[in-house]
Amino acid sequence: MANTLFTGKVYHCFDALPSTNDYARELLAKSKPPEGTVIRAASQSAGRGQYGSQWVSAANQNLTLSIILYPKWLATENQFRLSEAMALAVLEVATTLLPSTAAPVQLKWPNDIYIGKRKTAGILIQNTLNGHFLQSSIVGIGLNVNQLAFPPEAPNATSAAVVAGRMFDLDTVADTLFECVEQRYLQLKNGNIEALRADYHRHLLGLGEQRTFLRPDGSSFSGVIQEVAPDGRLVIQTNTGTELFAVKEVQFA
Repeated sequence: MANTLFTGKVYHCFDALPSTNDYARELLAKSKPPEGTVIRAASQSAGRGQYGSQWVSAANQNLTLSIILYPKWLATENQFRLSEAMALAVLEVATTLLPSTAAPVQLKWPNDIYIGKRKTAGILIQNTLNGHFLQSSIVGIGLNVNQLAFPPEAPNATSAAVVAGRMFDLDTVADTLFECVEQRYLQLKNGNIEALRADYHRHLLGLGEQRTFLRPDGSSFSGVIQEVAPDGRLVIQTNTGTELFAVKEVQFA
């Protein structure tokens, strides 16, 4: 059992679901599950990543789950802070699984987790709003743990087992994840926004480095990531000045 106050205390486990986020949304529509309720599936047939992309995960080899939270104290303009906190939690879990000689674990904006140059986890957060504050959040997490081979549609993927050279107990990894999620969530709730923001930037892939980026029309440009703005937009210094990009407005070349 995870050493938590509320995360994972209510725990729904399934052999298969279309999407754990969809199941969580249905739960919220019908009732008010306790904060920290977890929906976990050994297999997802319609798992989703950020902004409509598909999340591909082999059955019984990885963690695919959703956590229901109620950050009613978080203003809508600060909702990216929750994304930062959850990304840091997943990064910390991935770090605990790897040997010290492994490539660094980093955050690729906005909240993907990379080991070296390969993606090992993704997060999809779906918020509902109540006026100027959040009402509920579904935090969907896909973490590649034991999968050793990946399909062509995920050419850049890796897992903890690939990097560490050994398999892991998924239940134990899940318990660690719940602990890290709760710690970071409570840090946010306690108002430690600047500390979270500093940690996020400390692990941000490409920060301060000259990189090539692509615009939606396919044109490329060179620039340096300066920071991620409080609203979640990526701040890049280009030859023509400072530009801010929302997700899907820019990608790494």
